[in-house]
Amino acid sequence: MNLSFIWHMHQPDYRDMNGIMQMPWVFLHAIKDYYDMPWMMARHNEMRATFNITAPLIEQLKLYYNEPARYDKFFTIWIKEPKNLNESEREWLIKLCKSTQFDTMVKEFPRYKELYNQEHFNNNELIDLQILFLLSWCGIYLRKNSDLIKNLIDKKRDYVGEDKNLLLEELSDFVSHIFEYYTQLHQDGIISLSTTPLNHPILPLLLDMNNASKANPNTTIPKEHFPLKDDAILQIKKVQELFFDTFGFKPNGFWPAEGAVDEKSVELLRQSGIDWIATDEDILFHSLNSNDRVNLYTPYNYKDMCIGFRDHYLSDLIGFTYRHKEPQEASHNFIQELSKIQNIRENETVFIILDGENAWEFYKNNGYDFFDALYNDISNATWMKTLNMDEVYKLPKKKLPYLAAGSWIHGEFNTWVGNSEKTKAWELIYLTKRDYDRHKNNLNEDIKDKISEHFLAAECSDWFWWYGDDHFTEFGAEFDELFRNHLINIYDLMGISPPNDILFPIIKDKTTQDFWLRPQSDISPTINGKIDSFFEWMGCGVIDESKLFSTMDKERGEVKKIHYGQDNEKIYFSFEIKRKMFCQIYTIDILIEPLNLKGTINFKDKKTFIGDLEVEVVCGSCIEMAIDKTKIDIDEISIRFELVQDSSVIQILPGFGELKIDLGNDYSQNWFV
Repeated sequence: MNLSFIWHMHQPDYRDMNGIMQMPWVFLHAIKDYYDMPWMMARHNEMRATFNITAPLIEQLKLYYNEPARYDKFFTIWIKEPKNLNESEREWLIKLCKSTQFDTMVKEFPRYKELYNQEHFNNNELIDLQILFLLSWCGIYLRKNSDLIKNLIDKKRDYVGEDKNLLLEELSDFVSHIFEYYTQLHQDGIISLSTTPLNHPILPLLLDMNNASKANPNTTIPKEHFPLKDDAILQIKKVQELFFDTFGFKPNGFWPAEGAVDEKSVELLRQSGIDWIATDEDILFHSLNSNDRVNLYTPYNYKDMCIGFRDHYLSDLIGFTYRHKEPQEASHNFIQELSKIQNIRENETVFIILDGENAWEFYKNNGYDFFDALYNDISNATWMKTLNMDEVYKLPKKKLPYLAAGSWIHGEFNTWVGNSEKTKAWELIYLTKRDYDRHKNNLNEDIKDKISEHFLAAECSDWFWWYGDDHFTEFGAEFDELFRNHLINIYDLMGISPPNDILFPIIKDKTTQDFWLRPQSDISPTINGKIDSFFEWMGCGVIDESKLFSTMDKERGEVKKIHYGQDNEKIYFSFEIKRKMFCQIYTIDILIEPLNLKGTINFKDKKTFIGDLEVEVVCGSCIEMAIDKTKIDIDEISIRFELVQDSSVIQILPGFGELKIDLGNDYSQNWFV
């Protein structure tokens, strides 16, 4: 068996009209993931893989090489002495420093955990928060090899301004060598390097917006759309030039943004000298007739383009599921899944393709232990070997007569068009393009080039990802402003006042408050597995899990909503569930901190105990639960639920982290995250 990993390394373009990055995620993932991912693999001699590096990542990472604070809003503020910060700077800095994943990144630093739930900070506390924020993002390579990082971690607290300066200088030097490392691994034949059209656009939508309604007839597309082929060509040409300047050779492979393909875009890529691409298995299934024999595990040839179709299930195991398992257990499970394929089809090629950066902040130790176990097990499996895509390209290929249009999400384009906010963003692009076409003959070539750069940036898939109600981020307003500013800048360059529609936010004011309502009063519901009346839960808190989405698309869990509240004796929970057989399939683990209590609810017994705390639970049309709080002698606890099936954690509740509960009854402030 051949196993081909493709790791997609990408960040949106966070630069505003002045070239200043408005958010620091490029830098943070650079110190945590962009070096660590190939390094963890290269430690195992027989391992091979492909890394897809996008243009916005390349361009922005280079800005950190010398003066990181010069081009980054966060570090411009971060480097200041706390006493010199104004109120808005201070609030924004704290917001970012508290955006780190709590369970896997914050909790390992006792001082960071202590500060994490504070609302206000004196100057010394703020320096500690700033330092610990960056240390929590430092990857395993830095923690093992940088004396400065090790010393700062050992120091634990009471940092000073000089520590900040030394830390930023050390990290800036580190990121300046990342692409050199990739180049060396490529020259050694260990990795293939590929890229994506310049600003991560959905090429099939640029070439023909009708692709969205062809993939799903229920998708609403902008009425006055037209092809943007010239932009699509530039998106390909410009990234090839940037890639050559960075790595010293032209890429021969692409991961199309979001795995989005259609026949026109593939033809365009082939004409541009691209030999191979990769996309999702749904595209293959939609491309074949019902009578065709489906074989996912082989490279295909579509009009002289080599295509690898990813195994969605196996890729999601790494991206989403294995974070909940112990490393060796997860690795063994993955090998077992591969052996099932090997037993059915020998000498096949399995494509594992996923995000190379976002998942690991949910893993313990940044995924190091998991990957060490996985790569060891793969290396020891004599019946398989890993290949990079340059090697896959040389394998025999199966002919594919037709290629369906679609993306990696359900083989459709609904994530990027269809919702009113997403469609509005597209309509503004078309409006701006029409205005530009009317006035371009009056503009010089320099102005036209600058306008072109803004159009290409506005076509990035990431803006459309965050519009609508299918994904959530606390930084939605910032993304919205960055998108619209590209269009505003085009009008400014033309010397024309922009239409009012572009000046006002597209995105609705969404925060966790839209998905999470706080309790308003005491409740004392009857625990019988059904909602007897509206009034028994009136005044409770509500968490809508169906709307609380992460940065990665994933099938949502079995629990749709959580209702909760308390009275003087008990804490109450009710879970809205999707399926009738829920209680025969799942168990629920309850974790209560800082009491260090953990117990399992198997629904066989109406009453059980977690430590000394009695828990009453009934599973019916919903799950209702009451936890005795009379024996708790502290003022605040944190509760988390884990939905378990066959020893695997399927869903963590609440989805935004542990729920902190003030056991008093001051409803103006007692339930918070």
